[in-house]
This record gives sequence, structure tokens and C-alpha cells, in this order.
Amino acid sequence: MLNWLRSIIYQIVFYTGSVPIVLGVAPAALFGERTVIHHAHRWARFQRWAARHILGITTRVEGTVPEGQFLFVAKHQAMYETTELQLILGGPAMVLKRELAQIPVWGWATRKYGSMAVDREASAKALRQLMAEGAALRARGRSVIVYPEGTRVAPGETPPLRSGFAGLYKALNLPVVPIALDSGRFLPRKGAKRPGVVTMRIGEPIPPGLPRREVEQRVWEAINALELERAR
Repeated sequence: MLNWLRSIIYQIVFYTGSVPIVLGVAPAALFGERTVIHHAHRWARFQRWAARHILGITTRVEGTVPEGQFLFVAKHQAMYETTELQLILGGPAMVLKRELAQIPVWGWATRKYGSMAVDREASAKALRQLMAEGAALRARGRSVIVYPEGTRVAPGETPPLRSGFAGLYKALNLPVVPIALDSGRFLPRKGAKRPGVVTMRIGEPIPPGLPRREVEQRVWEAINALELERAR
């Protein structure tokens, strides 16, 4: 019952507090991309505060965030990592599913922050657009983060990577930094959230230019490292 109570209070506090922050992105956008990023990170810090003080959830980072421009590729089990990794990684541009980019105000805000909207079942046209937008972000010096499974998955699930990852990897021509995490153990998609320490393991960079099958296998193994360890 205590976990249910915490979860309900968290939902009320987080979503109520998020409204003025999201609406405030419009005036922030008048001052350029860096101001929007700074403003968005206030929201991420608010989410971190609410998770810590209401839910009792914190983050442990294993490994070191490398310096430079990268394609970050992360496991996706909860909304939690979509904001927490923005703080940990210094604000990379995001690859989002198109449904999220179409949410009024919020979708517009993500575009101002730096995002690319893609269909879950990417067509050839969508992949070409993704590659063009990714190349433009690279030219602006932005790192990019993508959740290549395409949607949140439950703990223990290790689905194959979506096809869009390979296209983005080719277009950006950047080293890939894989990230394994276990947020779903404490923030399930259904049910009460519970206190705990979310582990985020930052893997070693994978060089650009590898054959598709090889890079997909290496990324899949790296982002599922925590799941594979528990299965042994």
C-alpha cells in the first residue's frame, strides 16, 4: 500500500509540476537551442528530485561518460531514463516515436530541444528522413541518443533492434556508446513503483563503419548486459 501511495503522489506532483515547465519552453525558444536545452534540463532535474524524494529511486552510474560526439544507444524500460540520461550525458538530441512528437506543445518543445521523430515501422522514406536529420545534428555538433528497441520493454525482455538504428548509425558515422539499465525493476509500466537504485552501465565505445550485422550484435549484447547477467 505504501508503494501505491507513493506512486499516486508522484504522478500528481510530477505531472502538475511539469505543466508550467513545458509551457515555458515557448519563451525559452526565442533565445535559441542552448536556452531550450537548459530549460528542459530543469524538467529533468525536477523529475530526478520527485523520483528520489517521493519514490525513493536513485541512479548508480557504472562506467564513464566519454568526451566528444557520440551516438548513445540505450535500453528502454521506463520513462525515467529518457530524462535521467539527458542529465548524465549532457543533453544529446533524441530520436522519438512519431506519436510523442505529435503531442500538442510537448511535441513542438522536443523539436526545439533537438529531436527526430520516426515511425515504429520505418519505411524507406522515413529512414531517409531520419538519416538526413541525423546528419544535420551531427554537423551542429550534437550527440544523439536512440532507444533502438522502439518502445519500453519489461525486465527480462531482449527484443531485436529496430531497423532504424542501422540507418542512423550509417548516417551519423559516429562512435556508438551502448547503455544497459534496469529501471523497469523499480518503475514497471503497470503497477506500483518501488524504491531502489537504478543501474545505468555505460559501455565501451563501438567504432563507426562496421558491417550492420556486427554492430547490431555488439549493441544488442551491450544494452542487454544486465539482463544477460541475471539470466545466467
